[in-house]
Amino acid sequence: MNVADLVAIDVHTHAEVSCRQPPDEAWKPFEEASAKYFKAGKRPTIPETIAYYRERKIGLVMFTVDTEFEMGVRRIENEEIIDAARENSDIMVAFASIDPHKGKMAVREARRLIEEGGVRGFKFHPTCQGFFPNDRLAYPLYEVIAEHKLPAIFHSGHSGIGTGMPGGGGLRLKYSNPIHLDDVAADFPDMTIIIAHPSWPWQDEALSVCLHKPNVYIDLSGWSPKYFPPQLVQYANTQLKNKMLFGSDFPLITPDRWMKDFKEAGFRPEIHDLILKQNAVRALGLDRAA
Repeated sequence: MNVADLVAIDVHTHAEVSCRQPPDEAWKPFEEASAKYFKAGKRPTIPETIAYYRERKIGLVMFTVDTEFEMGVRRIENEEIIDAARENSDIMVAFASIDPHKGKMAVREARRLIEEGGVRGFKFHPTCQGFFPNDRLAYPLYEVIAEHKLPAIFHSGHSGIGTGMPGGGGLRLKYSNPIHLDDVAADFPDMTIIIAHPSWPWQDEALSVCLHKPNVYIDLSGWSPKYFPPQLVQYANTQLKNKMLFGSDFPLITPDRWMKDFKEAGFRPEIHDLILKQNAVRALGLDRAA
């Protein structure tokens, strides 16, 4: 990633539409519900997403979410995102997503993807994958990630996926309380952990874990900054100014909207560059890659 040429690095973007496989019908009711919740329009393809970011000179971390076990939705293959990152390495890095319920096969896949190159981290969504982050079933997968000193990003807080569906689509919010990441951060101090989103209704838990554990960061994706809880802005301006990361949740939130609202949300001007780019360089290991 050519960091010097970028105005910002978005650590949280989704691969929504594959160019290699047709959409899965099992995802359709969840997609319709989330579009209503987020007031989202047409979902872009992976190349369309990259072109959007290139036009704006914003770097991006892209991933899919492997929900095959809990939701029965066929995932976009990690290789499609990795290939896109290789072709656009000046602005993009790829994270892989592997459901920890896949056990030894998950470990094998993680090792293969790392050894083949192109993977710079991993993405987990406890609610959509149906597991507590500190469940020992995931630890063999974390061991591989920690061994290679790669970051892992975890969804936290409320989930727009399933919101408004009968029974929330069968998804359970309890899995995404960020306090469960405290165990993971303690047990894997060599693994950088990124808590994704303002963690409503558990914002204070996320701030506490991030303050206590040196290997934990928070990304500010999924909400417009004008709606951030005041304590999140307070800590971003002070004790956690080096541990907050710009993330949009594209395409559900666009960088254009996020960055406009960020400038008006009470963040001190002197920390803008830290949040928009410099903290991500450290959290993603881009300084080591250089």
